[in-house]
Amino acid sequence: MRYASSPPECIKTQVGQALACGGLQPAPHAGGLKVRRRLKAAPQMRPTQSFRCCSILLLAPTLLVQAQEARSDKLAPYYPTPEIVVDKMLQLGGLKAGEKMFDLGSGDGRLVIAAARKYKADATGVELDDSLARQSADKISNLKLSATAHIIHGDLLQQDYSSADLITVYLLPIGNDKVTPILEKQLKKGARIVAHDFEFSAWKAEKVVDIDDDGEGRSHRLYLYRR
Repeated sequence: MRYASSPPECIKTQVGQALACGGLQPAPHAGGLKVRRRLKAAPQMRPTQSFRCCSILLLAPTLLVQAQEARSDKLAPYYPTPEIVVDKMLQLGGLKAGEKMFDLGSGDGRLVIAAARKYKADATGVELDDSLARQSADKISNLKLSATAHIIHGDLLQQDYSSADLITVYLLPIGNDKVTPILEKQLKKGARIVAHDFEFSAWKAEKVVDIDDDGEGRSHRLYLYRR
């Protein structure tokens, strides 16, 4: 997701270096970087140094935009689903032993592990983040669930879900919108989708379940869809 307050340190450093080359210095400002004139005269530079610093200054806005775009590629921030909600999602989806389920944006793997461990399903999580994918895969291995629980380290928009009986998602609305055409194209008739907190705008929910308290004082809403 895009950052709300300040640009990444690497960008601020490059901008600061470029401003320093021109005899300027950055100053804190509520709206971002503000430039003020340095009191001391800037040291003389060779033409090659001046060109390099000016290049950094010119490239800084581009780098800033690229950093924003890279963060906006995430379809949801990582927020662990409370265990009570995990169980309610799988119950609402009517998951049965031997069925194939996918958790899109599986985080630390808790939904995948619960589906394989408690419901005896063939469960697969799709997670883009390196650390979370590794962490969940290690948990699965330690619990000796590798035969029925799997983690795909990759982009959830690039996977094949045609074998799924159940899909679970905890994505932002933009994530649900992006995955909608993929699921409409790939899912077999009768496949179920359970969305946590954010509904699919293109579909009408078959059932909506409210969870008043997740054990930590927060409420949740689950949506069940069927193809």
